Amino acid sequence: MRRPLLILTAFIGLGLAGAARAQAQTQTLAAATTPAITAPPVDYHLRVLPNGLRLYTVLDKTTPNVTVQVWYGVGAKNDPPGRSGFAHLFEHLMFKGTRDMPPEYLDRLTEDVGGFNNASTDEDYTEYHEVIPANHLERLLWAEAERMGGLVVDEANFKSERNVVEEELRERVLADPYGRLFYLDIPEASYAVHPYHRPGIGSIVDLDSATLEDVRAFHAVYYRPDNANLIVVGNFDPGRLDAWVDHYFSAIPRPATPLPKVTAVEPPRAGPKVVYVYGPNVPLPAVVLSYAAPDAASPDAAALKVLDAILTTGKSSRLYQSLVYRQQLATQVLSEPDLRRQAGAFIVGAVMSEGKAPDQGLAALKAELARLREAPVSAAELASAKNQLIASMLQGREAVDGLGSELG
Repeated sequence: MRRPLLILTAFIGLGLAGAARAQAQTQTLAAATTPAITAPPVDYHLRVLPNGLRLYTVLDKTTPNVTVQVWYGVGAKNDPPGRSGFAHLFEHLMFKGTRDMPPEYLDRLTEDVGGFNNASTDEDYTEYHEVIPANHLERLLWAEAERMGGLVVDEANFKSERNVVEEELRERVLADPYGRLFYLDIPEASYAVHPYHRPGIGSIVDLDSATLEDVRAFHAVYYRPDNANLIVVGNFDPGRLDAWVDHYFSAIPRPATPLPKVTAVEPPRAGPKVVYVYGPNVPLPAVVLSYAAPDAASPDAAALKVLDAILTTGKSSRLYQSLVYRQQLATQVLSEPDLRRQAGAFIVGAVMSEGKAPDQGLAALKAELARLREAPVSAAELASAKNQLIASMLQGREAVDGLGSELG
């Protein structure tokens, strides 16, 4: 499971989103003289099967590999009430076997031929991916169709994987000095009514109270072809791929029942929430500001990503230079836009230096955010942040699985 990306937008005066967008507009002419790199849109093909499964493909004959990915439109926000952690639990259960595929067999199909597989759970989706030599593509399509349409979960597998998830929770959340901050405190502070406020990794109480019937019902509701994107990127024959997809996936029925929708809407809030971190196992206190932010489809999303780069990417970034280098208030600084499908947040924070109080860090963070509102960033600083983001995107596209993830 990926670490929660719980870092949110600031509304200071006009708001950080508006400020970042305004800065981008005012710097357009000056930045035009700064060398820039660009990322062209991904050239993909989309085909929708009669059962609703969406097939995205990108052909690349320069690689010997291929990635197969299945992205399901179910994440932590879809966990039933009192059953937090179900989407994450299912990420584990999907490796435990089907009617015709024994447990852990997916590892044999990938690792034994020099490939790999993995999975992750987010608030909005759960994804499974493999990278293998291209001549093994058909086997992985069969395996993913098996997991979608023929998963077998028995009591032994259920209890075994529940224990694994609970141990993961203890290690990542309860034992880690800042685990509670990222997995529990920030989500709770950031969202008032939306299920995003619940811990995606779950809770011991909720996991212990779950039953095998609960798990089977969850799979029946959400793991269906009309709630999935099948992504294939790499070296393949398009005609053979279409035939294999039709053969293995088209027989999986689309349920007659509609997919449940999360309809909760976050109420507006005027300012940020502040989270302090203290504790016996916390070596240095920390402070985090959590601001309400738009969703991932907002026109402000790109500006917020640039803002994040300006604040904390590299040792020349604003928060590092101010809090770590000049004032020596903090040992670490952080920021990140967490832009989800239905809402978002942007967080900025600092882990304090020895002897420095979190309130000092809070004041310094607010001062830096206010400086962004009051004076636009320079053309060079803006161009540098954009180039960093685009370079990172282009680097991710160099691998077939990275390119596939852009389509997920």
